Amino acid sequence: MTQSLVISIDAMGGDHGPSVVIPACDIALKDLPPGTRLLLHGDETAIRAEMARHPALAARVEVRHAERVIAMDEKPAQALRRGKGTSMWHAVEAIREGQAGVTVSAGNTGALMAISKLILRMSADLDRPALVTSIPNATGVTTFLDVGANVDCDAARLVEFAIMGEAYHRAAHGVARPTVGLLNVGSEEMKGHEEVREANRILRLGTIDLDYKGFVEGDDITAGTVQVVVTDGFTGNVALKAMEGAARFMYSELREALTSGPMSNLGALLARPSLRRFRDKMSPSPAAPLLGLNGLVLKCHGGADARDFAKAIRSAADVAQSGFASEIERNMRRLPAALAPANPAPADGAA
Repeated sequence: MTQSLVISIDAMGGDHGPSVVIPACDIALKDLPPGTRLLLHGDETAIRAEMARHPALAARVEVRHAERVIAMDEKPAQALRRGKGTSMWHAVEAIREGQAGVTVSAGNTGALMAISKLILRMSADLDRPALVTSIPNATGVTTFLDVGANVDCDAARLVEFAIMGEAYHRAAHGVARPTVGLLNVGSEEMKGHEEVREANRILRLGTIDLDYKGFVEGDDITAGTVQVVVTDGFTGNVALKAMEGAARFMYSELREALTSGPMSNLGALLARPSLRRFRDKMSPSPAAPLLGLNGLVLKCHGGADARDFAKAIRSAADVAQSGFASEIERNMRRLPAALAPANPAPADGAA
């Protein structure tokens, strides 16, 4: 990993702001190279008050004051109008200005997407960014997108997501030719709504040269049937939140069962390291990169605790060292031909 990486952080985003972000920075920096630095954007008084509890941060953190914060319930259009001067705006702008290599925010998802698109612009003729996450499966991880950036998606958008997800998985997980599937209510060709069937038809043509396996269902995400699962942001976000809730429920029930009596408590004490590994294995990544931008932006979920936000910072460092942006651009050159009609009508006067 490059020693001089700078990570730009929206310190005010999410449900908890500096009370979570600052301890997370302390945790994350212990695992990152000594040359890694953090830019924290937000209310300087609040940030420094929290940093006083973590004095080791002073040598590796720069605080940049931002007057305002974008609320978690603020509409993206409103966030764009009043975005300048906010912690989120400054955090993303640091990438464009060459002051940081990657940005992390737990703030408003719609606002982050809109501000990132405005400041950084889209790469390779893409239309909108997609949120991608890594879901643990039986054999490793499943790259899953979109998980909330685009609620409504047409067939062309789903094909773009397949290209971006395949490139991301190859770069982030070192798989030369990842398998790709399209999430649907069944594996049969006639199932699903019109847009998902049309995306399936385009991907089946093979023009883009992906290892496309067709439709997959919800249980295939954790089964590892394919390595990249593509869907729209509405379905993806619902699926992700359901999986996160199921993981928390199972861990809570298991912990309760193991602490129900004196002998169980002793067993739980002995099993604590294994329980932690189980919890970490079952929990989806708390950080979701926004794919398709001319810059690296990661969205951490709004309710993240310090451990989750620290994971997001470490993920940001890993993503900054991957080559997925160039992989996406290379794949996108195949898109126009793939979206052209399979059997175009002859021109007027043609035989």
